[in-house]
Amino acid sequence: MAVGRACRAGLRGTCLLGYALLTLAVCGIVRSAPAMAQDAQLLDARVTQASVAETICRPGYADTVAPPFDEAMAQKDRLLAARGIDSSDGVAYALDRRVPILLGGSPDAAANFDLLPWGGHAGERRKSLLTVRLKRCVCAGRISLAQAQAAISGNWAHRYDQLTRMQCGTDVGDTTSASSDEGP
Repeated sequence: MAVGRACRAGLRGTCLLGYALLTLAVCGIVRSAPAMAQDAQLLDARVTQASVAETICRPGYADTVAPPFDEAMAQKDRLLAARGIDSSDGVAYALDRRVPILLGGSPDAAANFDLLPWGGHAGERRKSLLTVRLKRCVCAGRISLAQAQAAISGNWAHRYDQLTRMQCGTDVGDTTSASSDEGP
């Protein structure tokens, strides 16, 4: 990315201007997302903009609120059956939360669950990576919780490339991937 190179080269004015423009562009992308996430059925009432530091930004938070594995798998089995997918083909699908726990999604509301293929353009692996990126942006104060929720619950796959270009880590050049406990 040209902005990152300018920053590493010590061109402070170019760096600041570049990041200002990038921030404006990202906010425009996120703000244009549909507000589907505002559906209270999809959200965890404990997670608000005021509580993000004590909830989703706290390491290991998702593990403390996620339902037991057996309950999640029972939910997946119900969704497979409802869609007429044979349970033996279930390994090709991930149990997805429309709004992931890491972005304040309800950990156990039936309305928040869906099935996604593991791979592909709109698959769970890509959504998980985007979820972690958006969480970092919320925790860094670069976007609001509501903006992140709208981005992930809208047509995230269509805007994936734009959304994953956001620089939201604690370090300007942070492009590290998520640790295992940061998944949705």
